[in-house]
Amino acid sequence: MEKLILASTSPRRIEILKDEFEIETVKPQIEEKIGFVEDPISNCISLAFEKAASVAEDYTNETILSADTIVVLDDKVLGKPKNREDAFKMLRSLSGREHRVITAFAIINLDRKIKYTDYVSSSVTFKDLSDSDIDEYLNTGEYVDKAGSYGIQGIGKVLVSHYEGSFLNIVGLPLEEVKSVIKKIDEGRLNGI
Repeated sequence: MEKLILASTSPRRIEILKDEFEIETVKPQIEEKIGFVEDPISNCISLAFEKAASVAEDYTNETILSADTIVVLDDKVLGKPKNREDAFKMLRSLSGREHRVITAFAIINLDRKIKYTDYVSSSVTFKDLSDSDIDEYLNTGEYVDKAGSYGIQGIGKVLVSHYEGSFLNIVGLPLEEVKSVIKKIDEGRLNGI
């Protein structure tokens, strides 16, 4: 089993990776900001790369993996909620509508001169939610620290009508795509910066 340094302390990402890789987690020392000079996808990719790069400096001969997940509704990014009221507004805006969940990931190995970024996009459609549906979900506390204020892998699945694309991408890490890139690196089919 290959070892990865995961530039994240996300329990969701750790859970996704733990059966596939030996992982060591390191919290990236960067400030996560949603301030766009470019489109949301470019910003998401940039943030994932910054996370990996901040950790790679101390692990030059290791393979570093990082990711960043955003929820996009009508070209507006819904980040992690500031509080319950903010979460309520987000969930109200998602009610009965389709949105995109985008996870960008970065893989860096400085010794092997590898710096790679990519992203995966999935679509999620919410059921029509009443205020009491939203309040009931918020009472679970699951919304805290989640982009878009919900977790599809937990109780939040009751909010979702359907989704298209990678389920694990919506959770926070597109595992199959990550494994494919790491396999290419291991086989020498992805070289250089």
